[in-house]
Amino acid sequence: MTLLYTALFMVSGILLLTLVLLLMFREPILVTFQPDVPQFKPGLGLDPKQFPVPAPTPDTKPIEVSPTWETVRSAMSQSAVILTLMGAASAVLGWVMAGRALSPLRTMAERTRQISERNLHERLALTGPRDELTELADTVDSLLARLESAFEAQRRFVANASHELRTPLAMMRTSVDVAVGKPVRPGEVDVLAGKLREGLDAADRLLEGLLLLARAQNEGRQEIAGAPLAYLAIAALQARSEAIAAKNLMVEHRLGTESDPVMVWGNPTLLASLVDNLVDNAVRHNEPNGYLRITAQPRGPYNPVRLTVENSGPVLGQDRVARLGQPFQRLGADRTSREGTGLGLSIVAAIAVAHRGRLLLYAQPEGGLRAEVEL
Repeated sequence: MTLLYTALFMVSGILLLTLVLLLMFREPILVTFQPDVPQFKPGLGLDPKQFPVPAPTPDTKPIEVSPTWETVRSAMSQSAVILTLMGAASAVLGWVMAGRALSPLRTMAERTRQISERNLHERLALTGPRDELTELADTVDSLLARLESAFEAQRRFVANASHELRTPLAMMRTSVDVAVGKPVRPGEVDVLAGKLREGLDAADRLLEGLLLLARAQNEGRQEIAGAPLAYLAIAALQARSEAIAAKNLMVEHRLGTESDPVMVWGNPTLLASLVDNLVDNAVRHNEPNGYLRITAQPRGPYNPVRLTVENSGPVLGQDRVARLGQPFQRLGADRTSREGTGLGLSIVAAIAVAHRGRLLLYAQPEGGLRAEVEL
């Protein structure tokens, strides 16, 4: 904008000076000469009679003076100097005015950059005169309002649907228990009951995951307390001790010390679910005789708390690994696989975002996955 202002000023200045010079030097200039009259000053010892005053010449006629190329060149050079100085001044003024004109846009960009799905209730609320910029800000605010309404409707639907589905699942489980509890029953009933219970357990895990995901997206950091990562990680490992022993996994952990237990602040229930899902994912998708490493890096002056969970496994592609933070994304080709619900890492990502953090997933060159959570 500064360059545009300066260019327009220079073009306008050149046109203006060209017209002025053409009008000035198009015709001869009329000049009237008045003869100088010597002035007598007393006190110099001179006779005033020696300095006669000439008679006035009322019929003096103007003289036409034609400009020479030297005169035109001199006028053009002086005009160029003045135009250059004014051009520099216009550049400075253009920079100032462009900054003032673009200041509302910078404010809008900064506020928009800070708005995410976690704080869609915030608005730009641009103040000032009613012009095109305030209309743009109002349009963005109305768009944010529609997005907030859509997000809230989606979250309420997930939470309500999960709650509503619990009742028919409980009725189905009760019916299976009643059928199996009869003293006289065909042998096929036990087989069918086992399959139904397996499906009902998977549905229960899926509903629990959906409810936890909806809670992480809705509640966020409403309940704030301190939580030591070492305690959460060890509790998650103890809860899966049988699965770890079955796969003969080598577990390594560096979770701080008693004096520095790597504390994080947030919702204790959600943070426990975050660590639990990371450990569950690392154990569930590990290979026999593999390894599981958990590292907690304390917060530094300029660094957040970082929890890293690494596990062995097959070699994965980074492009596919990056999608695991989305709901119902699995690396297996069979979407009907019972290895988890496909919500574990998406729950971790939602809880991390709710605590102003993020989940980073990396495919390890030797195989397996490294999950890093920054809080």
